[in-house]
Amino acid sequence: MIDAHSFRLDGRVALVTGSSAGIGLALARGLGQAGATVVLNGRDAGKLAQTAALLSGEGLKIDARAFDVCEAAAVDAAVADIEHSVGPIDILVNNAGIQRRGAFHEFAAADWAAIMRTNVDSMFVVGQAVAKRMVVRRRGRIINVCSVQSELGRPGIAPYAASKGAVKMLTKGMAIDLGPHGINVNGLGPGYFKTELTQKLVADETFSAWLIGRTPSRRWGDVEDLAGAAVFLASDASSFVNGHILYVDGGVTATL
Repeated sequence: MIDAHSFRLDGRVALVTGSSAGIGLALARGLGQAGATVVLNGRDAGKLAQTAALLSGEGLKIDARAFDVCEAAAVDAAVADIEHSVGPIDILVNNAGIQRRGAFHEFAAADWAAIMRTNVDSMFVVGQAVAKRMVVRRRGRIINVCSVQSELGRPGIAPYAASKGAVKMLTKGMAIDLGPHGINVNGLGPGYFKTELTQKLVADETFSAWLIGRTPSRRWGDVEDLAGAAVFLASDASSFVNGHILYVDGGVTATL
């Protein structure tokens, strides 16, 4: 039976990568408001501490770990430490990612490598470190942050779109392999949201007008709009949802 308790995350530990700001912060806040103990992650220890203090001040149960999600040894050590000192990780949100823009024929090889390393490799590295422990317990939820660019292209972001397309298929493959072990793996696909990384686009009147006209909901997304979807995918309410990409985009992927 589904009731309000089905959406609660009390007693569960959630690790959210790239959660010191933007979408990651909003997802961490939402999971915390649903009752989870949330472990924040980022590479900047100072910024991470500020975010942890902010969320703790809101009455949420918060921990924080600064480590590079692309470094396998650092990830495995951090996951082991979290499981020892905070508790078994019940929920993983693979959110860390970067964007680099430029025409395909002019795109630097180093920028391509950075995008793939951060947006794709890190999800494999962190996902595997957490999943191998979830397999033993035969339970867990993994949410990989995809994008509307997992489905749609735009000028100047071919490598980013390629990385998010890869995340979509990695998510499906993880669901296939981990589902028999009691683990649900799904994707969360944000549309266009107001964040620090998109501020230039928000301020571009021509682009904003085009985007709002293109979006059935007729507005930019606010990061708080993502929290409910994340809580759903992390909770018992989604127990039979596996290998799915949930787009939270105001309808962008539904229209030409």
